[in-house]
Amino acid sequence: MDLKHPLHIFQEPYSFTNLALLAFLSILLYFLFDYLFFSKNSNHPPSPPKLPIIGNLHQLGYLPHQSLRSLSLKHGPLMLLKIGRIPTLVVSSPEMAEQVMKTQDHIFANRPTIKMMDKMCYGQKNITFAPYGEYWRQTKKAITLHILSNKKVQSLQPIRYDEVMLLLRKISASSSSVNLSEMVTDMTKNIVSRAILGKYLDNDKRRNDEFHYALNKGMELIGEFRVEDFFPSLAWLRKFTRSNDHVNEIFRIIDDLSSAVIDDHVARDKAEKPDFVDVLLSLQDDPNADIAFTRDEIKALFNDLIAAGTDTSYITIEWAMAELVHKPEAMKKVQEEVRGIAGNKSMVEQYDTNAMYYLKAVVKEVLRLHPPAPLLLPRELMEDTKILGYNIPKKCRVIVNAWAIGRHPDYWKTPEEFQPERFLNSSMDYKGHDFQFIPFGAGRRICPGMAFAVATIELVLANLLNRFEWKLPGELRGEDLNMDEAPGLTIRRKESLVLVSEPRFSDDNTSTT
Repeated sequence: MDLKHPLHIFQEPYSFTNLALLAFLSILLYFLFDYLFFSKNSNHPPSPPKLPIIGNLHQLGYLPHQSLRSLSLKHGPLMLLKIGRIPTLVVSSPEMAEQVMKTQDHIFANRPTIKMMDKMCYGQKNITFAPYGEYWRQTKKAITLHILSNKKVQSLQPIRYDEVMLLLRKISASSSSVNLSEMVTDMTKNIVSRAILGKYLDNDKRRNDEFHYALNKGMELIGEFRVEDFFPSLAWLRKFTRSNDHVNEIFRIIDDLSSAVIDDHVARDKAEKPDFVDVLLSLQDDPNADIAFTRDEIKALFNDLIAAGTDTSYITIEWAMAELVHKPEAMKKVQEEVRGIAGNKSMVEQYDTNAMYYLKAVVKEVLRLHPPAPLLLPRELMEDTKILGYNIPKKCRVIVNAWAIGRHPDYWKTPEEFQPERFLNSSMDYKGHDFQFIPFGAGRRICPGMAFAVATIELVLANLLNRFEWKLPGELRGEDLNMDEAPGLTIRRKESLVLVSEPRFSDDNTSTT
């Protein structure tokens, strides 16, 4: 008789029976720990009813920020969910957000380790996903000083002007409707690439497009459900799927072009005007530098800036134009303001926008209704704490629902309506001091690229509104425009914004005087 080792199921080729048995054993372990963590005597925040094993995972829905707001209306602004095996605190009111991002910000400032972030971000070495600590502090300091300070943002005005002018000419040259989503995306990619690298990412358009596609797919993968992130004990199941092949291919594309960018900077003569990558490379040889970035860390940082810088600006511009077309009276009002200040100039300049108060109100209202990341990037609690007397355990994951807070009926009149007027004669801003309005977050983890993004958004919108009349194709009216959202880490429109433009100036009239 052929006797086998008692553990032969782990040594033989994989089969459905073996996998099912292992899964069943894992499930038994899950049941064992459920009651210990979510017992009635634990004094945790309110929690919606959970299912065995998956917890509240099934309640996240197609658009989690909307589903979580619905749950918060029933269970309160501070909820403790169990997403798979991960305890997750969901914050849905300004008071609770202030607790997490101000009062106790020092212990809520960490990021969780998420497998896909770890893969795509070279071990979470970028500013967005890096764990809280000395590396993150030094990285934020370097990025703020060399690319995102107010002085640096102002110095990049010529790049913004160049790319905005190219955008206006492309729109003017179009004889039919324009896909504004695609055009604005390309423009923001170019602005961010030139700001960080001193040039376009790659002169080969096919390769450039492939890189941006891979970068976008990488961000999508980070936002997707991954078994190992919510069921750590089942991480081994990933070995039996082909998804790793797809992930590795996406990462290869990103890494190949990232390596080429660094090689190009290393090989060339010292630049007269060093760009961001030049500065990071120079720190490697500076004995007085607080930090010397490795090659992979530099890749992680400039990929992070390109992805985040492109998404925030493009998404806000796209939603702004959609809301204005959707509400013609607001379009008329903002165009009258922009054109009254711009006069006969066909190219609005950055300083012109300082006096465009209704335009600034439009931008704020768009950020309220459509924060680029509706669920602010997850945080992780570094030690046990209490909020409102509730026990919050160490390692708990924390999600702040900025989308829900921006539409909270206790803080906003007619919260679902697009009304820029609500921000006129108001000192409220998006810089993290007013917790009912936190599209860029707040506290230590506030978005460092906020000033860069807003400068681009205001300049682009002012020029689009000054240079063209806008309408929907055919007989469509504003109320016919589809305003649905697409799922993801960032809150894009479900459909591209396609509009008809009517130029107010001849194509050769690009005067700024």
